[in-house]
Amino acid sequence: MLKDTASQYSWKSTFSLLLKPQVLTMLFLGFSAGIPFSLIFSSLSLWLNEAGISKATVTYFSWAGLAYSFKFLWAPLIDRIPLPVLTKTLGRRRAWILIAQIMVIVSILLMGSINPVTSENALTWMALGAVALGFSSATQDIVIDAYKVEAAETRLQGILSTTYFTGYRGAMIISGAGSLFLAEYLGSTKQSYLYDAWQQTYHIMASAMLIGVVTTLLIREPERTVKISSEYSSTQYMRFIGLFLVCVAVLVSTAITTSEFFATVKQPVGEFLGNKTLGNFVGTSGQFLLACATAVLCGFFLDKLGLVERKLVKENYYLPVKDFFSRYGVKLSILLLLFVGFYRISDIVLGVIANVFYQDIGFSKSEIAAASKTFGVIMMIIGTFIGGLFSLRFGVIRILMFGGVLIVLTNLLFMLLARVGYDVTLLYFVISADNLAAGVATAAFLAFLASITNVSFTAVQYAIFSSLMTLIPKLIGGYSGSIVTNVGYSNFFLIASLMGVPVLYLIFLLKKYLTFEEKQLEEKQLKD
Repeated sequence: MLKDTASQYSWKSTFSLLLKPQVLTMLFLGFSAGIPFSLIFSSLSLWLNEAGISKATVTYFSWAGLAYSFKFLWAPLIDRIPLPVLTKTLGRRRAWILIAQIMVIVSILLMGSINPVTSENALTWMALGAVALGFSSATQDIVIDAYKVEAAETRLQGILSTTYFTGYRGAMIISGAGSLFLAEYLGSTKQSYLYDAWQQTYHIMASAMLIGVVTTLLIREPERTVKISSEYSSTQYMRFIGLFLVCVAVLVSTAITTSEFFATVKQPVGEFLGNKTLGNFVGTSGQFLLACATAVLCGFFLDKLGLVERKLVKENYYLPVKDFFSRYGVKLSILLLLFVGFYRISDIVLGVIANVFYQDIGFSKSEIAAASKTFGVIMMIIGTFIGGLFSLRFGVIRILMFGGVLIVLTNLLFMLLARVGYDVTLLYFVISADNLAAGVATAAFLAFLASITNVSFTAVQYAIFSSLMTLIPKLIGGYSGSIVTNVGYSNFFLIASLMGVPVLYLIFLLKKYLTFEEKQLEEKQLKD
């Protein structure tokens, strides 16, 4: 059962954990995982905005990161399928980490080779490059997350998560602030867009991924990895992969073929609801749900035709879910999933438009880079250490509540910045508070996710949790540009902050449930 008791560690023993080899390893793997993130969600938005692409289109590009939200779909393949030669040489986890890192490098190079303003096709290719980067980066996350859970026992997961996140955010200084400084130094500004500057910047970012590659080659395979049965043949594995690819093809083709129909639906729905942005959201959601339903039906019919390796599907999709509900029961499981799905909604939705907001109120790329991508990330790293250490000392649930309250309050500060406008001191204050709060909350949240993951189904369960964590926030975040256009920045920031209030109630329910469970356990022990 899930527990939330304060740690018995002294401050000295808590800090000594930072020197363990597993902990230091996560610092560099976190760096490798963090490089692609800013290149999709922040640097890319400034690149496109600088190139004259509309705000609505710029924020739509955040959907390229939806691969992070659907990585649970191919996590079983990563968890199960061996790679020829590499798996025997490096081990199951390291082999997949290396392949994912190579895919990330290729995707970044592809994006850097495209000038989005040359034609509509160029913008389409840029979108495909961003999707490829999202997919390869999400794949890397799947394996690193599994490696992290398997690298050490549960009591160390808080520190592992803290160190991982430190490396992750350190990389975001490089790919976030670093890319903005580089692009401006090489000659591209909002007033004078220069493609060559952004091309060179993205190519340099691709080379930074070599740190992750070297780390992967030097580390050892985790000892806690659950061994995979060798009872399946290569033909059965290929059929398993084939099922996944066919269902993905059906999902994508359905989304494409129905796009024109749903485009005509959005306007009347928006007029009926009295809100164009909400109409667009309803139309896109309907298109997405129809595509998913079609893919599921495809898998069902393939199963009826006997083309599906049923046992593999059961082991990799059904059993991990069944295990979760069996361990926690239906009521607590649903509460946990709701909490995981909505905990980060406030800061993710706001974060999609943040860089564009800074630029729109008069800050240059170098100022944004210094404040948001350098100083802000340092503050987040500090917040992460505070969150990780406090989670060990005072319990994860308490720090989750503390972090959630901080996020709601600090997001309101953006309303003040929107009213004041260009003010460097206020910018640093708002970004400091926001990132410190986000760091505290995220460290506790990552430790929480690791604590509810069963090591027997590491990759799949952790992928489900981390996918759910970003799915709804990113879907809504894709419309942040349209929402700002309709209601303005101040009202948007108020809406984003209020989104975090229901989350506090979910944490309260979790704490209440845990207290009840602990009392029941104590009563049972007394009776025994």
